[in-house]
Amino acid sequence: MELPVSFADRTRSLLGDEEYNKLADALNDEQPVSIRLNEAKLPNASFGLFHGYAGPVPWSSTGFYLDRRLTFTFDPLFHAGCYYVQEASSMFVEQALKQYVGETPAVMLDLCAAPGGKSTHARSVLPEGSLLVANEVIRNRSQILAENLTKWGHPGVVVTNNDPADFSDLEDFFDVILTDVPCSGEGMFRKDPVAVSEWSPGNVDLCWLRQRRIIDDVWPSLKPGGLLIYSTCTYNIKENERNIRWIRDEFDAEVLPVDVPGVWNLTGNLIDEEYFPVYRFLPHRTRGEGFFLAVLRKPEEGSMKIRYKLIPAQGMKRVASGVSKEQLDVARGWLLSPDDYELSVNGTNITAFPKEYLPELSSLQQSLRVIQAGVALTEVKGKDLIPNHALAMSYILRNDVFPREEVPYEQAIAYLRKEAIVLSGEAPRGYVLLTYMNIPLGFVKNIGNRANNLYPQEWRIRSGYLPEEILILCNQS
Repeated sequence: MELPVSFADRTRSLLGDEEYNKLADALNDEQPVSIRLNEAKLPNASFGLFHGYAGPVPWSSTGFYLDRRLTFTFDPLFHAGCYYVQEASSMFVEQALKQYVGETPAVMLDLCAAPGGKSTHARSVLPEGSLLVANEVIRNRSQILAENLTKWGHPGVVVTNNDPADFSDLEDFFDVILTDVPCSGEGMFRKDPVAVSEWSPGNVDLCWLRQRRIIDDVWPSLKPGGLLIYSTCTYNIKENERNIRWIRDEFDAEVLPVDVPGVWNLTGNLIDEEYFPVYRFLPHRTRGEGFFLAVLRKPEEGSMKIRYKLIPAQGMKRVASGVSKEQLDVARGWLLSPDDYELSVNGTNITAFPKEYLPELSSLQQSLRVIQAGVALTEVKGKDLIPNHALAMSYILRNDVFPREEVPYEQAIAYLRKEAIVLSGEAPRGYVLLTYMNIPLGFVKNIGNRANNLYPQEWRIRSGYLPEEILILCNQS
């Protein structure tokens, strides 16, 4: 890899000759492959069945390295939300959340969230009863974010499509804000050759200024005493230490330490003027790409403020034309704990959302562009309730509501391509939940000679062929 001369000079000055040479050598090595399991669907204990296991990611309870890249597109378990392909270093966010959020339910914002690696991770790590708001400013990327969070399956999620400045009206709203800010991408050089070609000193300057604007825009929405987790995938101190120092001084924030074992080989603060705790991943010292993280606490301002922007939830739609109370009751009966959810109707679509966060949802809907919230249950067509794919992916579907049909690998791939499916003669007519290795894949409507495929058109596998060698995560017993 031919690195930009200005980058090499700056980074050599920052790290010293020996460390820089090791970094440059590491950037010519093959990048590690790592995944993170969704324990709600695929427990850690089953990892012995998996192909390519090469050891755990030390700073993630559900992260694992693989010894080679798999054909993820052709793995039904990937599409079913059983795991997420995520760069190992970025899984360090887990340590900040576990050490400072603890067991108290929290309202968290992932501000720059697409495609969803840190959002799905945070949703798994947050205490039960928490709410995650995952935001992406670019519209088409917000749809990808919504897809990945839908597949992950947790109901306590809201997906938004907004600029950071739009959050300023939600004063003192969030307990935690994760800002994985857009950066110059130095830490992605090995993974993304475009990042090398686009790097320049001028782009670094544009990035650190934009990063400060983002923090300035979103800071009012963090509660007094709340946590800001700041991260980048870059090495330089302008986008990292100097921005952390600016946040500390501008907002009187406290920079918090994260307990890190020495064997993880993380690199700390690289500015000479003063010390405060920050955490940098360098590819020659840790098995992963470049990553930087710091945790800051917003100062308490006397007693904890009340979220004055919260809006009573009575304005939410409960019933709409075309949907009867009886149909709402049927949809409610599909849920594991129906009393925990409020069912709302938008046109002919019924959605379930956790009751305890209805005021927060109302406030979000007043201030932001909400893409989705909770779990879409069904679309009502006449007397028919068509189950939504999000229901199949979620944790809240009762196991005994829909008949299940286990399908082999070839039929699972055909389903994920949205091809016509023929079920066994024993399969009942009507809506059937297909499973692969006992994991839900989605719904079909069995009409006897064939089954109508209800997999979302925009999510389908578009490739019409199978690779000669297919490497998937788990053997089918």
